[in-house]
Parts: sequence; structure tokens; C-alpha cells
Amino acid sequence: MGDVRVRTLVVRCPDWSVYAAQPGPSDPLVVVRANRVVACSMAARSAGVEVGLRRREAQRRCPEVKVVGYDPGRDLRAFERVAACLDEITPGVEITSPGMLSFGTRGPSRYFGGDEPLGEKVLDAVRTALDGRWPAYVGIADGFFSALRASHQAQVDAREAMVVPVGCSDEFLASHPTSSLLEVLDVADLVDVWVRLGLSNLGLVSQLSTGDISARFGPTGLAAHRVARGFDLRPLDLQIPEEDLSVSMEFEDPLDRVDRGVFAAKALAEQLNSRLSELGVGCTRVQVYARTQGGEELSRQWRHEGTLSDVALAQRVRWQLDGWLSPSSGARSVSPAPSSGLVCLSLTPLEVQPDSGRQLGFWGGESRIDERVSRAIVRLQSQLGTQAVRLVQIRGARDPAQRVHQSPAEPDGRLGDSCPVDAPWPGQVPSPAPAVVFEEPLRVLVLDEAGREVGVSGRGELSAAPAVIERPGCARRALIGWAGPWLAQERWWDNQSQRRRVRFQVIDDRNEAMLLCVEGGLWWLEAAYQ
Repeated sequence: MGDVRVRTLVVRCPDWSVYAAQPGPSDPLVVVRANRVVACSMAARSAGVEVGLRRREAQRRCPEVKVVGYDPGRDLRAFERVAACLDEITPGVEITSPGMLSFGTRGPSRYFGGDEPLGEKVLDAVRTALDGRWPAYVGIADGFFSALRASHQAQVDAREAMVVPVGCSDEFLASHPTSSLLEVLDVADLVDVWVRLGLSNLGLVSQLSTGDISARFGPTGLAAHRVARGFDLRPLDLQIPEEDLSVSMEFEDPLDRVDRGVFAAKALAEQLNSRLSELGVGCTRVQVYARTQGGEELSRQWRHEGTLSDVALAQRVRWQLDGWLSPSSGARSVSPAPSSGLVCLSLTPLEVQPDSGRQLGFWGGESRIDERVSRAIVRLQSQLGTQAVRLVQIRGARDPAQRVHQSPAEPDGRLGDSCPVDAPWPGQVPSPAPAVVFEEPLRVLVLDEAGREVGVSGRGELSAAPAVIERPGCARRALIGWAGPWLAQERWWDNQSQRRRVRFQVIDDRNEAMLLCVEGGLWWLEAAYQ
């Protein structure tokens, strides 16, 4: 069985999350995931911000930058218009991720007279869909990875499209860095080893024998070696299902909201994977199909390198419903909006591969999040809305109120943006954390033994020892102990938003412990210990 290279066209819109967040033409904006910058606008780049920076470093380099959390649903809603504009060119458009799609060029290239005319046709359609407001790059080559790298090379060369001649993918990829494998494979440790061994580009990697790679690096190394040689990411044992394995669901009440479709998506995903597991296969490419009450038909294909789990399937269906049904979907300006709600939703596996199974934990449980939790999240979202179910996360911060962070729950239980708890936070109050944090700090008076208000200098020095505290609605109480000060200065580089605060822990004569803050010469009660 020989390796296969499928002639492929890739459309890539860099920093798509920035476009989906709809910044102004000159607004500096970054999209953050897990406290790291994953996309940034040109204005932010010109100020020195780069992808991969920590959020605080990005804010230090560009104090006026606007920080937006990563939202794949929002990105897909905006990207649906790009995918929809290509439906007239080919019905085989596959979304790999929001901001990137691909399709085989064999039929379209013959119809439009070659790869170059096809690339121009695609670029014209994408430019129209985006109103010329965002760059898009096209790469055409043998195999998905080669086409993806061709789109990157087009951007480097300041042109919109690049066509790699048939049979020249090996030569084209040879000079590309080994780290480029990370665009399609999760092999960071493997790439690090190869680079330290002197394999700095894909040409050096491809020269290694398959036997040596298999003996030293196993299946993961073989997959990376295969990609480095320019072969298609699709596995050799890929199968086109011979029988109809599609699953569908009918709705008596037409489905017109995304939150109502979340539960249906999860149920269909579980039903499809259950049917596929009986055959010992997993789905790598799926078609999401919907029919409206008025008879309109909608469909979109999704591809994933590796088998799609229940959660991954449900997530992609949810994103697609967001693109079709959400009023803010950019697809509405390219294709007409459905005139009525959806009465049928179905999933059809287009390509499957033998399922390698899932690794269980030492005690027999799954190493990923418990599937029962995922099902509960989806069920609650279907009843209350996608934004109503939230995950609580403890993250790093100086302010006790900022340490508790809530974010919308994803079906896979993944937490969004977070700040490391164990990182150094100068000025942070030591443990234990207060049990009650007031939504708004309460104004208090702290007096010394002579009845004068206690002052605090810029260096945190007290004018006198705290002796009495006066709280709203409470009688004056004596203080029997105090600790501090903890000085915290935030955003010192920005005159508009910088803050300087001093915190103290105190205990009154009723053994009630409190966290006090001094800011602008005034005392505030921030939290209480219990």
C-alpha cells in the first residue's frame, strides 16, 4: 500500500480570532487563551506584541491594548461566511478550524482551467465575503500540510496565493523549520528532541529512514516523519463507509435557537460514535446536515486529524448551529438566512479509520474529564442557555475578588483563560484566603488610641498603631491585632489605570478577622475571614 498525496487547496486567514472580535481599524487587540496571546491585531504587533506572550507582558508592551478571551463559537460564526462563499465553487469545502478551510482541487481545478485560475477564483470570492477588510492566503500543493505551508510562504512573500507544482512538495518543504509540524500535530516534545539533535528543518527529518524513526520514536514519530515527507495527513487505512451510518433527529417544534440544539447535538454524537464503535472504527470527517421547515437544506463538512470523540463531535455541531442560526452570524451577508427553524438535524460520517481506543487511568477511569460531567453540562446548557452554565476557577491575582473567575463552560470541561496561581504576585496577601469577599468594598474608619484616623505613607508606614475600627451599621470595636502592610502597585506604566494599594489583616475584640485596604488615603473593608 503506497502513500497518497491528494492535491489540496488551503485558505488561511491569519489571526482570525481578531477579525471575529470586530476591532476598529487601528485598535490594538489581543485574543488570549490560557493566559497566552493566540492572536493579535496589526496595531498590537506594531507595538511589539507577539503570539505566545503572556497577557501581562502583552499589556506591558502595549498598555492600551484590549484583551479578548478566546471563543471558538464566535470565530466560527464569523468564518461561516467564508465557507459559504465557496459553496458555489465546490461542494467539498472542509473546515479544519475557524480561520482555515481546505478542499481537494481535482474537480474544481479542471473546471476552472488549472490551479492558478482556481486560486484566483477562490481569492475573489473570499475578498468579496470579507469586503476586503481582512487578508486571506491561498496555498495549493500535494497534500494538506504542503498546501498549508504554501499559504504561509505566500504571506512571507507578500502575495496572496502560491501554487507548488505537482510532485515538488518534498523539495518545497525541505527548507521549512521542523517546528512547523506543530501546526498540524501535537508533538512539541518530539520536535524539541529533533531540534536538539540537529534536525532543524523538514529536509533533514525526511532523510531519516522509516525503520529508525519507528524504533526510536514509535507511532508518534512515524506520523511526524510522514508529514515532514509531504504525504497527506490522512492515514493509509482510511475508509469510506460502505453502508449508511448517518444518525438524525426530527424536531416537532422547529429549532430556532442554538441553546436548544446543544442537547440534540450531544445525543446525536453519542449515537453516531456508539454505532461506529460497534464496527471498531472512528470518524475523522463528518457532514453536519440540517433541513428547515421551509424545505431549505444546509450542510457543512468538518475534518479532524484523529477520531472525533462524543464531545468533539457535539462541539463542532454546536459551532455549526451557531453559524447557521445566530443573528450575528457573518454567513447571513453571503447566503440567505434560513426562512424558518430546523426540523431535521443529522450527522453523516464521510471518512472513518480503525479506532485505536482510549487510554484509561490507573484505577480504571478515563484520563480525560468524566463523560457524565460532560453530559450534565450539555443537558444544563440545553435548558438554560450556553452562557448560563459557568465554571469557577481559582487563578492568580493580588486582589481577592479577582482570584475567583467564572467562565462559560465548554462541553469538554476545558477552562478558558487563566493566570497561574503559583506564580509570584508581589503584594499578594498570604494564605489563608478570606471566606467572604464583598462585591463592593465597604468604607470604614481606622483610628488610633487618641481617636485620630490612622494614615499610611507611600512606603506603607503607619502614622500610629490601629486601635479602633468603625464599620457602617456596627458599633465601634477595638482591634486586638493586626498584620501587614502588603503593598501592591498595578499597571505602574499607565497613568490612567495605575493603582496603588496597601492591605492589612486585623482582628477585633470579637475575634472577627478582616482584610482592609488603603487606597487614596481612605480605608476600605474588602473581605472577612471566618
